[in-house]
Amino acid sequence: MSELNGNEQQVAEPKKRSVWREYAESIVIAVLLALVIRTYIVQAFKIPSGSMEDTLLIGDHLLVNKFIYGTRIPFTDKLVVKLRDPQRGDVVVFEYPEDPRKDFIKRIIGIPGDVVEGRDKQVYVNGKLFVTPQAVHKEAGIIPKEQNPRDTFGPVVVPENSYFVMGDNRDRSYDSRFWKFVRRDQLKGLAFIKYWSIDGPWYKFNIRWKNIGRLIH
Repeated sequence: MSELNGNEQQVAEPKKRSVWREYAESIVIAVLLALVIRTYIVQAFKIPSGSMEDTLLIGDHLLVNKFIYGTRIPFTDKLVVKLRDPQRGDVVVFEYPEDPRKDFIKRIIGIPGDVVEGRDKQVYVNGKLFVTPQAVHKEAGIIPKEQNPRDTFGPVVVPENSYFVMGDNRDRSYDSRFWKFVRRDQLKGLAFIKYWSIDGPWYKFNIRWKNIGRLIH
């Protein structure tokens, strides 16, 4: 057994962590950061249908700002870090009211307290014609209100903490005309930019270069 004499000092050497442990810790931290970013800051989505054409095309990949309308504290209804309230014209991602497992994307047309009405494909908000430059009609015919609310509906009053949304592809969108309103707590965020866009299946696709990096209005 060795002894320390005089000015000799005993120095404890730090234990070396295994390489695998360091890798595991790095992976855990990366996963936690990714979850925080995805839950509270920004999330990526892909467009699977044509209900928002020509603003958003099938195969567009976009980013959604999840904190602009406020970040909800887990297990509470309290919102923090809110920058602003949802506005008419915002393109939003939300939980589909009839099946929360699905995410939909539409444009806000009516905010709480608004009176929204459709007359032969024209939309009126609070009695005034509401023109959305991005809206398109790809079918010439007008469906009577008695058969279908697509072209003529309402008037309806948007309830408190709720929103009336419509797809830009007005003739081929399943939206608030059919299932009424989106609640505030069902909103996931504001779509703001396209980061990738392809046309066609993965094995035979065409990259839409001009769409990449384009802001969503």
